[in-house]
Amino acid sequence: MKAIQGLAQEVKVRTACLAFDFPRSSFYRWLKPDPEAPQDRPAPPLALSPEERQGVLALLHSTRFMDQSPREIYATLLDEAIYLCSVRTIYRILDSQGEVRERRNQLRHPNYQKPELLATDPNQVWSWDITKLKGPAKWTYFYLYVILDIFSRYVVGWMVAHQESAALAKKLIAQSCQKQVIAPNQLTIHADRGSSMTSKTVAFLLADLGITQTHSRPYVSDDNPFSESQFKTLKYRPDFPERFGSIEDARTFCHSFFEWYNNQHYHCSLGLLVPADVHYGRAELVIKERQLVLEQAFEKHPNRFKGKKPQPLALPQAAWINKPLSCDRGLH
Repeated sequence: MKAIQGLAQEVKVRTACLAFDFPRSSFYRWLKPDPEAPQDRPAPPLALSPEERQGVLALLHSTRFMDQSPREIYATLLDEAIYLCSVRTIYRILDSQGEVRERRNQLRHPNYQKPELLATDPNQVWSWDITKLKGPAKWTYFYLYVILDIFSRYVVGWMVAHQESAALAKKLIAQSCQKQVIAPNQLTIHADRGSSMTSKTVAFLLADLGITQTHSRPYVSDDNPFSESQFKTLKYRPDFPERFGSIEDARTFCHSFFEWYNNQHYHCSLGLLVPADVHYGRAELVIKERQLVLEQAFEKHPNRFKGKKPQPLALPQAAWINKPLSCDRGLH
């Protein structure tokens, strides 16, 4: 405003406002404010009270929830029969304290022919990959193998080894298929183009088990998004160490992590359900229990929901690796 005022002393106000693309009426209101106009906007009638907002903020800052996202906190409280406010309100409270950060940009890759995989139930499509875990000394690593169901996000098998090996991958895949009782022609396994993933040892095993094998495009990590996302969740955990002192140390940590990931981690892409509930058919019961909590909250404060009964997030009906554009447009 002061810049416009300074320019207006040399040229007309209209010209100065046009130069800054600013409405003249707003400039005049700033220049000569109405003394009778209310200075403070009244709080919206449906907003939380200052005491309620402070209570929510204290909960967000608590040791229990300080490392969790608003959606995870919302789901956790719902399962404990507690409703404080919506996820959007939690974000507004955090934003008022300057505690919301933007997500970083993602690298874009050239367009190639890409794999398109669809899962509508557990044990239809698995994704697997291997990542390095730093060992006790520089240039020493342990190798974490993880097999993930893309529909339920449930980790069906994992292993920490001293090396990347097709023989070890074969063993893990065979054990996971046996544990999940995979029938011939039931499953597709997707992976990137690492040496173990494209080995004849693994290919022969999958052929013997009647399992379809697919691979990502070269240098395109987005073609294996579920495994990449799961590894990020692992390595961004607050207690993930810089280095592991031994392979036993790495295995102990991973055992604890995957127990949490499968049975306690509220997944945004699953309607804030945990993978084990989705994988083993308990999702519908959890959603019904959440609905009861929301109905009780609605009966207690219907005005906060503007008369519309809240609904818990639904479980997605499908999981895609590279969903075709024709599906988004409703074409089949």
